[in-house]
Amino acid sequence: MSTTYFDIHSHLNDPRFDPDMDEVLLRMREAEVATIAVGTDKEMSERAIALAEKHPDVWATIGQHPTDTHDEIFDGTWYREKVKQEKVVAIGECGLDYYWPTNPDSRKDFGDVDIEKRRQHELFAEQIALAEETGLPLMIHGRPTPKTMDAYEDILEMLRGRGVKGNVHFFVGDTTIAKQFLDLGFTMSFTGVLTFTHDYDETVRYIPLDMMHAETDAPYVAPVPHRGKRNEPGFVIEVIKAIAQIRGEDEEKVREVLAGNAHQLFGLK
Repeated sequence: MSTTYFDIHSHLNDPRFDPDMDEVLLRMREAEVATIAVGTDKEMSERAIALAEKHPDVWATIGQHPTDTHDEIFDGTWYREKVKQEKVVAIGECGLDYYWPTNPDSRKDFGDVDIEKRRQHELFAEQIALAEETGLPLMIHGRPTPKTMDAYEDILEMLRGRGVKGNVHFFVGDTTIAKQFLDLGFTMSFTGVLTFTHDYDETVRYIPLDMMHAETDAPYVAPVPHRGKRNEPGFVIEVIKAIAQIRGEDEEKVREVLAGNAHQLFGLK
């Protein structure tokens, strides 16, 4: 299936969309946007699959987020069965998140930081193995401790030599980290953050266009001019506009290349 715009990472399967799902999908289609609904645990993975099976312009990932459900044990048998579904196109969102376990407002929920990091590493390792088994790409979540690149550095170390592919979603790394992901063949995606800060402009210019994606991470981080509202897949157009502006490239070219990137990485039909 061809599409004009592609949002490679949304949480359209989030219950916050349930009351007006039909309207959200209508706006998405009017904007000629397709999306991938991302799983973060068993329940949300199941919801992503159900949504994707119902709608031709929605696909699904299945996996377990490093911190969203830190008390859920990874059920490899369950995921190996669900990965057989035709609309499942990636494993994740999975990875390492060192922000919340070290944040003063939330670290009490995680206990000892070293133990939490080991738990996350084991969880991520299981999903890397699943990606190796299935040949599906990883949808990676990485969030470092503030003013460091520590989570990205550990993710890179775990990926080296594993022969897996994938995308680093909501990328906030610098060009040094970006180069290391590129060397492994990983793409990186950017969100609506680009519409209200210039912190990542250098990285957006550095990454080759054919190794980049646009995403919303809806319902989070709505772009300008929708700040303060619930984000939704149709707003990915603003992210693509921002990428084109930052890079000084034709918006139509950026749109076309990014849509092609999504179809290629995730093997969409």
